[in-house]
Amino acid sequence: DSTNAEARRRAIAGERGPLYVRADSQIAGRGRSGREWSAPRGNLALSRLGRIDAPLSAIPQLSLVAGVAVYRAAVDALSGGDETRGLQLKWPNDILLGGAKLAGILVEATTLAGDLLAVIGIGVNVAHAPKVQNRRTAALADNVSGVPDVKNLARRMAHHLEDALAVWDESRGFEAIRNAWLSGAIAGGTAMTIWTPAGQVSGLFQGLDSGGALILAEEGGGVRRFTHGDVTLASEWEMS
Repeated sequence: DSTNAEARRRAIAGERGPLYVRADSQIAGRGRSGREWSAPRGNLALSRLGRIDAPLSAIPQLSLVAGVAVYRAAVDALSGGDETRGLQLKWPNDILLGGAKLAGILVEATTLAGDLLAVIGIGVNVAHAPKVQNRRTAALADNVSGVPDVKNLARRMAHHLEDALAVWDESRGFEAIRNAWLSGAIAGGTAMTIWTPAGQVSGLFQGLDSGGALILAEEGGGVRRFTHGDVTLASEWEMS
């Protein structure tokens, strides 16, 4: 069904990891807010299960940690070519290529038998860019010669994720992760809309605070900090 679901089942059965679960395809993948995430054969569906010793409040930082890893693995897959200039990280959990969604991250945490466990789910459009209503999507295969090998990409992804987690160091090294994330992020001043349970807010991206929250300069003036919400950019919308 989904690599995150399988990782959770392993955790309930006593597994503590670190353990990676990869699927050739998944039929019940999910993104943020329960949205469907399509992962047909040829795309990457990968989840990491492991103990976390950081405070519970630091768990959202794992989306940024994973974002750094996915960004670096995508640079590897694109062989550092001109296409890498189109790679961008979008808060809190997306990787864009040419303004279209290339990859997404879903972090889920739970406590079992006294252990805080986190499942870091990663989905990358490798061979296919699934159709999403009104949204642009991208695939690695459309930007390189040939289709990248999914198993090799998964190994590279795991390597970069372990490196990033070591730097994060249970949130003690988050400043280095924050700087790495910002170096690959959308440009400061990019217009965006944030959708929250209280409604939508539009403004300009102003970076991240020391804890990883998004900083937005509102259209009407003033600066706000967001710890959660769905962000959209004008470049992501499919033009009719």
